[in-house]
Amino acid sequence: MTDFAALLQPDRGQPARAVELVADADAWLAHQPERTRALAAMHGFAAKPGTHLLIPDEGDAWHVACAPDDDGPWSLAKLAAALPSGTYRLFADGRPAVPQALGWLLAQHRFTRYREVEAGARVLLTPEPARIAETVALAEATALVRDLVDTPAGDMGPGDLEAAVEALARRHDATVATTRGDALADGYPMIHAVGLAATRERAPRLIELAWGDPAHPRVAIIGKGVCFDTGGLDIKPSAAMRLMKKDMGGAAHALALAQLVMDARLPVRLNLLIPAVENAVGPAAFRPGDVLRSRAGLSVENTNTDAEGRLVLGDALTRAGEETPELVLDFATLTGAARVALGPDLPPLFTDDEALAADLLTAGVAEGDPLWRLPLWNGYDDMLKSDVADLVNAPEGGFAGAITAALFLRRFAPKHAAWAHLDVFAWRPVAKPGRPKGGDAYGLRAAWAVLKARYARA
Repeated sequence: MTDFAALLQPDRGQPARAVELVADADAWLAHQPERTRALAAMHGFAAKPGTHLLIPDEGDAWHVACAPDDDGPWSLAKLAAALPSGTYRLFADGRPAVPQALGWLLAQHRFTRYREVEAGARVLLTPEPARIAETVALAEATALVRDLVDTPAGDMGPGDLEAAVEALARRHDATVATTRGDALADGYPMIHAVGLAATRERAPRLIELAWGDPAHPRVAIIGKGVCFDTGGLDIKPSAAMRLMKKDMGGAAHALALAQLVMDARLPVRLNLLIPAVENAVGPAAFRPGDVLRSRAGLSVENTNTDAEGRLVLGDALTRAGEETPELVLDFATLTGAARVALGPDLPPLFTDDEALAADLLTAGVAEGDPLWRLPLWNGYDDMLKSDVADLVNAPEGGFAGAITAALFLRRFAPKHAAWAHLDVFAWRPVAKPGRPKGGDAYGLRAAWAVLKARYARA
């Protein structure tokens, strides 16, 4: 893991290269010496967002003029990736400036499990040391999502997810209880059915982490942990299967959010639940048309084995409700329909709780981590009707796929708790500054801001 704490340091007057933030090129150039104006003209530096200019000083010294990207927390990400190794201090109007440091840190994160990547350290100084720990924690949580999702399924099976939860538990004196394999059949029959075709080594499991004072408000965080999704007997074409290592992206988000909660010692009783399975093809695979029992007692006609994520989440949501939480958040790479509707960058948010919706949407804007609310439209609930069971897992026709999936989950969500479902993509198909192509976190910072605002001690 990248040592983010080493990349963001308190400004104690130590030697550092100066980075001058430029908003207006003409105004800035008017106060520059002739040689700097000539250098800017030669390089075409006009303070367009995301551009910078290295300016030589006496001897081998130099400083930087930079026009930051107008992109919230990512405003300095492009600069951090472009500068040589060293230590830097920001200035605006001649005074030390407080940096948007998250993008600076994450621009230097690399996934190095399978290859070495040469990358020097660019250290940023900040005049606000009190904000360092929070920024580093957000960078670490985001990097955790990226690293888990980028790891191929051969090295990130249900057991590996369990090991990641146990590692986090050891750091914070939390407890982990895991129900595996055939032990799921009675208590968690939908999780058991989805993972039944996997090998013994990759047997399905429900991983539960508990942390915090039982007297504190109870919060449940749930993440879909489908470590690889072939589609089951409704098998995906190869192009659709290619990225299915990321189908545990919801679990990665949930684990990262739990890490933020525990690192900050938020005064809550946390229950993290990850149903971890591999949706494999084999003699024991569950079939289209099978009727599955659920922990909630509802019967589900399985109309599509490639709609497995909502099945495992259904049992996990039911289990979460048994601990009487006041807030439940679930993350899942659940539907292609969400991507068609909103693209990869904008996760749909589903909730019936107006206060929770307002908090999440407001936090998304403030954190540069936007969400878009889609309706739990009651008029589509009839699409879940079955002729032989209480409901189907995937309606025919494909209409409103993200909404009907959320409506399915609502059948299992605790009725006494505020509940929100985030249908995240967990993958960045095109690189942006500070955000490489590959696994990525969406809605994580927004969710953390809401938890912190609701539960942080005064």
